Amino acid sequence: MSDPKPRLVCCIGDVHGFHTKLQNLWSNLESSISSSDFATALVVFLGDYCDRGPDTNKVLDFLISLPSRYPHQKHVFIAGNHDFAFAGFLRVLPPPPDGSEFREGWKEFEDNEEREGWFKGEGYEGMHLQGRRWAGSMKGFNKAKGTEYQGSIYDAGPTFESYGVAHGSADLVKAVPDDHKKFLADMVWVHEEDDVCVEIEGETKHCKLIAVHAGLEKDKDVKQQLEFLKARDTRVPKIEALSGRKDVWNIPEELKKTPTVIVSGHHGKLHIEGLRLIIDEGGGMAKNPVAAILLPSMKIVRDTDILAN
Repeated sequence: MSDPKPRLVCCIGDVHGFHTKLQNLWSNLESSISSSDFATALVVFLGDYCDRGPDTNKVLDFLISLPSRYPHQKHVFIAGNHDFAFAGFLRVLPPPPDGSEFREGWKEFEDNEEREGWFKGEGYEGMHLQGRRWAGSMKGFNKAKGTEYQGSIYDAGPTFESYGVAHGSADLVKAVPDDHKKFLADMVWVHEEDDVCVEIEGETKHCKLIAVHAGLEKDKDVKQQLEFLKARDTRVPKIEALSGRKDVWNIPEELKKTPTVIVSGHHGKLHIEGLRLIIDEGGGMAKNPVAAILLPSMKIVRDTDILAN
């Protein structure tokens, strides 16, 4: 008796407020996958739904609509560092589990407050550090991105504008609808699947899958990292698994003993190296495509693909 057909898994990279790109990518996914497979797919969004692009509000409307439009799919919405900061500004993050205050996390980075122009408006006293940075005032040229800052170090200006509010205004809290706040409050920091099939080196492997926005730290115990991420422990002012770079690029050594896929967005690149999948071809840049990867096939689908009918 042959093995049952593996479930289709679709991992979608950073959207960054580009609603039209998201619509086009979704249409291309629907066109390139059999209707039965698409109808029951596991769809993992890898985070960073907001900022940079012009239509964060429409992107969130689209994502929120998916469970009712595609009731037999399973949808997972991973928190990106931008979304975490947006949630921090709206004050919908879970409180620190030990009863401490978010302001205790400011101290570690207070030398950056003036340069990054941290938010000091209404409600800032009870705000997570990243919320203050997100709504801050940052001017000048971002050398890493090759663009001017759009409002703040997070390029949050277009998100404010998508809700009809000036960047840095506390009025955003009232302007964001309740269903958007709930979406941001409910995002997970990590998602695990125990049996996902991947076609690699000419064979199909049964793997564990870990989806996390930036990656897992290479020199820390994986079990402890996963427990921390599942608990959504907001005591930490900067969460490496959501915002790290080099330290989360590779698969930790202890996960190489059994086949484990780590799939992320965040890094502004499309990078596939063995079972390490980084799906962020867009990087929040208007000129770049938004991409997704399909498993088991490892096929890349982009919003810019021109598909035959």
